[in-house]
Amino acid sequence: MNNTAKQIAVLGSTGSIGHNALEVIAASNGRLQACALSAHTRFAELVQQARQHRPRWVIASHERQAAAFDWSDLPEETELLLGSSGLAQVVAQPSVDVVLAAIMGSAGLESTWQALEHKKTVAIANKEALVAAGPLVTQLAAAQGAQLLPVDSEHSAIFQALQAGRPAEVERLVLTASGGPFRHLSTEELKAVTVAEALEHPVWKMGPKITVDSATMMNKALEIVEAHWLFGIAPECIDVVIHPQSIVHSLVEYVDGAVVAQLSPPDMRLPIQYALYYPERVAGVAERLDWKQAFSCEFEPPTPRQQVALDLGYQCAQAGGTSGAVLNAANEAAVGAFLAGELHFTEIVPACQSVLEAHAFVAAPTLSQLIAMDRWAREEILNWVCT
Repeated sequence: MNNTAKQIAVLGSTGSIGHNALEVIAASNGRLQACALSAHTRFAELVQQARQHRPRWVIASHERQAAAFDWSDLPEETELLLGSSGLAQVVAQPSVDVVLAAIMGSAGLESTWQALEHKKTVAIANKEALVAAGPLVTQLAAAQGAQLLPVDSEHSAIFQALQAGRPAEVERLVLTASGGPFRHLSTEELKAVTVAEALEHPVWKMGPKITVDSATMMNKALEIVEAHWLFGIAPECIDVVIHPQSIVHSLVEYVDGAVVAQLSPPDMRLPIQYALYYPERVAGVAERLDWKQAFSCEFEPPTPRQQVALDLGYQCAQAGGTSGAVLNAANEAAVGAFLAGELHFTEIVPACQSVLEAHAFVAAPTLSQLIAMDRWAREEILNWVCT
């Protein structure tokens, strides 16, 4: 292991964010090194990654399945760790410089929390940690002197655009959304949407859950909550605009009317690289805009149907407390039910709204209360599952 390189723990290395991160690390000419890799169940791929990147540790978070897997092909220098205790052991290591939190869903909250407790720089691709526990996570980071760096393309764009002025000069954040593949469909047409159709994003190549979230606009609802906690901006100062080309990744409007945007092709390697090298900018592998070719950027307001999902995000950002945890858990469970053929596409957002409205709101929850509310919301979604 090259100890002069910045040591990166890639938690969730077999997902789409993890794949892109490892491409960035491989192209770093030794400046970045993957010292730890983790996967939940995709162990054959994890071993392949370990053979390529030679990390100090790999973590298999699903202990029961890991016990039945043949790990004999792991490199001799790579230590196998298991479960949540393995993740905790790695993020506590003094040699780890940056934890890339790319374990999707609420499952990534625990390891993100532990990394912040150990004063790590956390490149956060798991928006759910901030959605579910935004005030607790940001308070912990501030108390420990840890740093949260956004990896989502939209929040990375905002973070970059915020360098153009002081916090007091910011008037508005504008999150861009592709609108997904169904933005022009009627309500009747949406009722016939299949899982395969929902997984065909017109621009981005992402995992199944986030791809469905893009189609329902729930990804943008969650990003409203995330932006509120990450940047300390009031919800009423956060807007969403539909931008089908996904070239402008988000914008910051200042008090003098100037709008600063970050533009690039839709390539997750750029925001990942920005977070891993921050505060430096270096040459990288991400695709670049071709200024010798004509292209256009269109912007339009969300439709009333899209606004229904966005309003859930505004509601959670304004209310705080347990709202974010409930919305996030309900959405994860509803998307999972849709992917399993147990819920219709058009039922995802109404199911989330119903569970959010029915929950017993707590204004200042503890982490254990948030975890309990997460479980409750998932169970409530079962009432919506097709029989």
